[in-house]
Amino acid sequence: MVALASEVEREGGFPWHRHYRAQLIFAAEGVVTVSTTDGTWVVPPEQAVWVPAGTLHQVESLGPFSLRSLYVHPAVCGGLPQDTRVLRVSPLLRELNGRLVALPTFYGPTSMAARLAAVIPDELRLLRPEPLYLPLPTSRRLRVVTDGLIADPADARPLAGWARQAGASERTLARLFVDKTGMTFGAWRQRLRLIRAVERLAEGAAVTDLALDLGYDSPSAFIAMFRRELGTTPGRYLGSSPV
Repeated sequence: MVALASEVEREGGFPWHRHYRAQLIFAAEGVVTVSTTDGTWVVPPEQAVWVPAGTLHQVESLGPFSLRSLYVHPAVCGGLPQDTRVLRVSPLLRELNGRLVALPTFYGPTSMAARLAAVIPDELRLLRPEPLYLPLPTSRRLRVVTDGLIADPADARPLAGWARQAGASERTLARLFVDKTGMTFGAWRQRLRLIRAVERLAEGAAVTDLALDLGYDSPSAFIAMFRRELGTTPGRYLGSSPV
């Protein structure tokens, strides 16, 4: 078990790479996005992305961020997720990681660091996933739709409105969304809007402006969606946020 801290004072991140160990990526400050070939995960404070060993991934942010990484040896990954996912970090795990960061990276089997590290796999198995994952399809026809929505999440066109542009019928597109992403078109668009909302809240966006920019008819409709998905209001999710 190895814990490291990274401070990035500008927009950017870490390009595509992979690790022999699994990695738990914390955002101590700021919001970072972790991408793999399967999709994108957003990491706000109090949460983390679990990246299994050997997974090709990149880490990006639209502004400065403070990152904490916990690298877990494959020998102790039994019972841990085999897929990338966002997890809500427990206070105990956050404290354990903070203590390990402050200790020497190389430590002996009877050291304090070794005793702290021994607790972490059990704590990891208790973490619950968060719905901050956006699957990215490889289908050319679907990418016409998903790329368009990523460029403009407020686009309110129904799936039928994308059919001619995508070169497929509404029925075919609906089937492809479920087959290739595991989500309906409506659920995928809502997940995109949720992820964009978390990113922009971290930048200080006002809830009212954010709701309208993302295509909601009113702030109350946006807040209801946010609470339904993440269990709290936008203003409380990342601390106080302007209305």
